[in-house]
Amino acid sequence: MGSKRNVDMSANNDVVKVVADTSATAETTTTEGEVTTVVAKKQRGNPGRSKRYIAGRSQVDRTKAYDVFAAIELIKRLSYTKFDGTITADIVVKEGETQVKVTFPHTTGKVLRVAIATDELIADIAAGKIEFDVLISAPAFIPKLAKHARTLGPKGLMPNPKNGTITDKPEAKKKELESGATTVKSERKQPVMHVAIGKVSMETKMLVENTQALIAALDTKAVRMTLSASMSPGVRVALS
Repeated sequence: MGSKRNVDMSANNDVVKVVADTSATAETTTTEGEVTTVVAKKQRGNPGRSKRYIAGRSQVDRTKAYDVFAAIELIKRLSYTKFDGTITADIVVKEGETQVKVTFPHTTGKVLRVAIATDELIADIAAGKIEFDVLISAPAFIPKLAKHARTLGPKGLMPNPKNGTITDKPEAKKKELESGATTVKSERKQPVMHVAIGKVSMETKMLVENTQALIAALDTKAVRMTLSASMSPGVRVALS
């Protein structure tokens, strides 16, 4: 058997340097007997914002709050989607779990499907067929609906006396909701709201009136409001 030879590693003068580079290859150079290994560290790309977004944002004065008309006009001009984008109000409110009732004078671009609790509808819910956005119930149907609270509750569809969806006059409530009346709520864990006020293609006058109705309903509960389209920079709106 061959003899083993001990290697004195203390005599190794190799120096390893880590440098940032866009390449993942390693390069080895020799200078006066010393081996220097350069290990390239690949940087992750950061796509950032699109050129269109950056160009649009440069046209927004971020130090000021625009009046509603000017904000809507600016957003419509800066929206760059090929489809008909939605204009949304992002609102910071003073307290969490805030909810207000607002009646929009014009459509917000979304068709609200309102249903009234009946035995037939409850059978559909039991079968997993839920084709409504709001459920209204007379008090007599609440015990029957309670059996499906695990299905309706997480979807925010369980009738609730706080928002008026438990009522002795469900037909009147249905008509009211379909005419544009709705309840907007803040997120559960943060004092913020996200409310659609209409489509980019709508007349400026209609979008302005929808926004003003929302501001009036919020009253003093709102701290800050920013409007933006589906793809556009945000524009801060004056609340008074």
